Amino acid sequence: MDNKRTMLKKALYAAFPHTIPILAGFWFLGLTYGVYMNVSGFSFWYPMLISLTVFAGSIEFVAVNMLLGAFSPLQALAMTLMVNARHLFYGISMLEKYRGLGLKKAYLIFGMCDETFSINYTACIPKDVDRGWFMFFVTLLNHLYWFSGSTLGGIFGSFIKFDTTGLSFVMTAMFIVIFMEQWLKEDRHAGALMGIGVCTACLLIFGANHFIIPSMIAILGILTIFRKVFEKGKSLS
Repeated sequence: MDNKRTMLKKALYAAFPHTIPILAGFWFLGLTYGVYMNVSGFSFWYPMLISLTVFAGSIEFVAVNMLLGAFSPLQALAMTLMVNARHLFYGISMLEKYRGLGLKKAYLIFGMCDETFSINYTACIPKDVDRGWFMFFVTLLNHLYWFSGSTLGGIFGSFIKFDTTGLSFVMTAMFIVIFMEQWLKEDRHAGALMGIGVCTACLLIFGANHFIIPSMIAILGILTIFRKVFEKGKSLS
């Protein structure tokens, strides 16, 4: 029992510093979401339960209008697939990392958002820290950040009087910080530059509202075709 407790503490202590940028972003966005739900006429337990059981920030904001509109489950399903289709590619990338993790794998799949994927896929986990528990605590902490922020926003939303316009930029800033951290960790930047180039090209071709899915497909295809080249570059660094 003591050994198990020590292992869990090590994993938690190793995971927490990686989630600090997510804490800042998720709290601001969660508060914004909770306030948005409150001013839309929903009690605090709506954002509390939705953030706990759905845990997909983009679709949670979209769901507000769905809840206010006519009941249409097929439309809700289609919208959810469109907004979160990128998670299909995340899942493919994590197949190997999640292999052999037992029951933890179910929660890791449920809780994999953009930020959690970025940390679990790229983090350098210390050799004396259990890989599965590290990824579990990263996922759990990020989930708790979003849940607590959304709940507090729903509770205190009616007391907030200032203009909340622009708070959503916190998510963009957080992704920039995560990208910079990954850039500084790498000796070679071929993958990052390829991603920037592909996304820019798809943005110009498909527009701001439709470039994400084509970008993911193109990146997946390029990484599959040139996998050996990228792996060789990593081994030389």
